[in-house]
Amino acid sequence: MLSIKKILFVCSIFVFTTVIFADQPVIVQEFGGQLAFVQGRITQLADAMPESTYEWRPAEGIRSVSEVYLHAAAANYICVAISGGTVPEETGFVMDFSKLHDWDTQTTDKAEIIKKVNESFDILKARIAELTEKDLNKEVEVFGMKMSIRNFIITMIAHAHEHMGQGIAYARMNGITPPWSKSEG
Repeated sequence: MLSIKKILFVCSIFVFTTVIFADQPVIVQEFGGQLAFVQGRITQLADAMPESTYEWRPAEGIRSVSEVYLHAAAANYICVAISGGTVPEETGFVMDFSKLHDWDTQTTDKAEIIKKVNESFDILKARIAELTEKDLNKEVEVFGMKMSIRNFIITMIAHAHEHMGQGIAYARMNGITPPWSKSEG
């Protein structure tokens, strides 16, 4: 049986977290959920792919397996920077569109790539959690288009899903079934 102290403790935690997140816009909460979903799927795919496939590409001039995952990480950092956050220096990411190819091709080491992907998602989730309604309404210019940060993060979640789909296609082309698609029994 729960003591009154335990009940009060649980209630105080509930009230505390409700107050902290009460002003968080719904889109920020939903975006965080989508990020967690995509991160899980991309990480599962990256882990399921043998390291020997990380240099594989479906055709000349198309991103390799490793480049797809690193590109997804770079996009997360771009989202952090454009939304007004700071990408930690230790990530090695530089917000310079002319250097994106260098980021995407920096390594084919599976463990290092999975670490970079997860780190980028975690940093982006932390940044997005800070956004207020006022922040979401700020206008930014991206690739010559003006849009609100709200519109930008919607675009970026679509981008993350696009590369998750690309990862699924690459896995299947290499005879790998996405882990969540495997039938039981």
